[in-house]
Amino acid sequence: MGFKMIILGLILLIIGLLVGMGLLTTIGGILILVGAILWILGATGRAVGGRKHFF
Repeated sequence: MGFKMIILGLILLIIGLLVGMGLLTTIGGILILVGAILWILGATGRAVGGRKHFF
């Protein structure tokens, strides 16, 4: 789930920069950060939100 959020965040960030929409750029940046945090916590084996693995 974390890796998918990073990819989606990158897509939204690029679209936001190309179109000039600040909202898409902001949402993309937030998704990248949250995805990276979930990816790191999942890689260390910590349970996040009651789930040990995100698919």
